[in-house]
Amino acid sequence: MKNQLRTVALLGLLSGLLIAISYWVIGGLGGVVIGIALAAVTNLMSWYQSDKIALAAYRAQPVSFNQAPELYQMVQRLCDRANLPMPGIYIVPSPAANAFATGRDPEHAAVAVTEGILQILPKDELEGVIAHELTHIANRDTLTQAVAATIGGAISMLAQIVSYSLWFPSSRDGNRGANPLGLLLTIFLAPMAATVIQLAISRTREFEADAGAARITRNPRALARALQRLESTARQLPMNANPAFEPLLIVNSISGQFLGNLFSSHPPTETRIQQLLKLEQELPQSPSELSFGR
Repeated sequence: MKNQLRTVALLGLLSGLLIAISYWVIGGLGGVVIGIALAAVTNLMSWYQSDKIALAAYRAQPVSFNQAPELYQMVQRLCDRANLPMPGIYIVPSPAANAFATGRDPEHAAVAVTEGILQILPKDELEGVIAHELTHIANRDTLTQAVAATIGGAISMLAQIVSYSLWFPSSRDGNRGANPLGLLLTIFLAPMAATVIQLAISRTREFEADAGAARITRNPRALARALQRLESTARQLPMNANPAFEPLLIVNSISGQFLGNLFSSHPPTETRIQQLLKLEQELPQSPSELSFGR
């Protein structure tokens, strides 16, 4: 219920920003009406279709048990431990190493992994990654993150259209009644505002998902190793997609230097690793955990 309330609040914030942008760009009552219509359509799409939009953004393809039996068995085993229904399984045709989960609730969820992550991670580390994504599903983070990505992407796209219209104005006076200051705010501040809102909901949830994965697998060190490996790989081979969907991924797909971690959609990987190693000291030892050790 708590995360659902957060999702509703997020929808309200992003919808308000979308309406404000329409008012600034178009001007007057017409701008407000168009903004409300855009917000309504975007809200409905993000609530019911955000999972499909996210999967399409990364060109994820569904796979059957016959196509990926080991992956299916691993996900099923972890779902049994977490008391979750089996999600849809997707593979992203990319050599980049990453993973994400999406869906509006556990009954309509999907887990996607890249071809790259299947190649570079050993079994215990891959289990940690998948358990992390299943925790997002259990906590219903996937709806909030997908909604943020969908509406944030719409806001960024609208700002980009405005910037193009200023560089290539039409012969008609299409911007009559628009606020010039509003146009500038739209171009420079709207994508930033959408990003900040997304970051506000994603950083703490990554820590919670890491902790949940540690409880499911009883092996926090394996996830810590996986995060370290994925972080190193992401610097060499980033994953290309709409930046608005970055919060869905288990690690940042692009190692950006601009303004440091301010615009990072995840906490620093080193901090996540430290938290996992602390959690390892709190969890009881078990034979299954020891068997993963190296």
